[in-house]
Amino acid sequence: MKKYLTLENGDVFVGEACGDLGAEIDGELVFTTSMTGYQETLTDPSYKHQIISFTYPLIGNYGISLGTNQSDTVQAAAVVVKEMTDQVFHYQSVISLDAFLKQSKVPAISGIDTRQLTKIIRRYGTMKASLTNHPIVDQPKADRSASIIKSATLSAGDTKDVEHVVVVDFGVKDNIVKSLQRPGVDVTVVTPESTFEDIANLHPTGILLSNGPGDPTDYSDFVPVIQKLQDNFPLFGICLGHQLLALANGATTYKMTFGHRGINHPVKNLITGDIYITSQNHGYAVDVDSVKDTPLEVTALEVNDKTCEGLRYPGRPVFSVQYHPEAAPGPHDATKLFDDFIEIMHVNGGVH
Repeated sequence: MKKYLTLENGDVFVGEACGDLGAEIDGELVFTTSMTGYQETLTDPSYKHQIISFTYPLIGNYGISLGTNQSDTVQAAAVVVKEMTDQVFHYQSVISLDAFLKQSKVPAISGIDTRQLTKIIRRYGTMKASLTNHPIVDQPKADRSASIIKSATLSAGDTKDVEHVVVVDFGVKDNIVKSLQRPGVDVTVVTPESTFEDIANLHPTGILLSNGPGDPTDYSDFVPVIQKLQDNFPLFGICLGHQLLALANGATTYKMTFGHRGINHPVKNLITGDIYITSQNHGYAVDVDSVKDTPLEVTALEVNDKTCEGLRYPGRPVFSVQYHPEAAPGPHDATKLFDDFIEIMHVNGGVH
């Protein structure tokens, strides 16, 4: 069965249908350079409403395993691959990728020259696209509907004197929560509709602003809450949370041409001089020059294009990173940031 990928600029790619054969969708077309970790990528809430093209030519060879998802469902709108295999070789696999997509009602297309597709995205930037069962004439329109996120409370144990992290869930990956959970740390996940008072009444010792999809300026209603939170509690921002911290302090953000998506991005820590290989997934970035007129300080840069990868608020227990220290998928160079955050909470506590 044929499937048609139609780009906003008019280019059309014809391939074979896989995943949910009958489904047709619109979305934002992006690419990822990750060679592994397709299950984590597809279930990452930051990819909601996006059509993901994998540059690596063979996807699905180790199947789908239990306990690897980064949310309770596939978040991506659709999948584009050069080759999707049903030949699964991994002892933990319980189902093939194709069957997993069918179960999740997510369409996919194979037989596409994804590297050529990547060149188009790199030239013209991230764009809207449609995945259909028949050729179309009209330009596609991406689904921009907002997601509704449910609250959840998780506990790491029964330790009497615990640190309490409140995670503001803009689209949090499961591994961020798992990276925080340990004896002596409780984690409560709240929605971004929460007020400062809602969060303060939970008596946190620290706040984590999570990753999430889309333009950070779409979350402007929460910016005043961040301004109050950073005055009262240790605060750690990841990806979208990093961008929102910047906005809350007067910096600006911009849409990147094709974003950073992959698990091989080098980042230099400007404080220590260390280089980390990081996992990244974002289409917007903080304007480095705009930080100069704020109380924030840039602490890290992407080595290749010098985009802002880290911020801190000197004199306060407040910091953020653009990359994903929890990885899943990706390298573990930066996982120590969760230990650092917990230590900062232990030393500074929160204003209750």
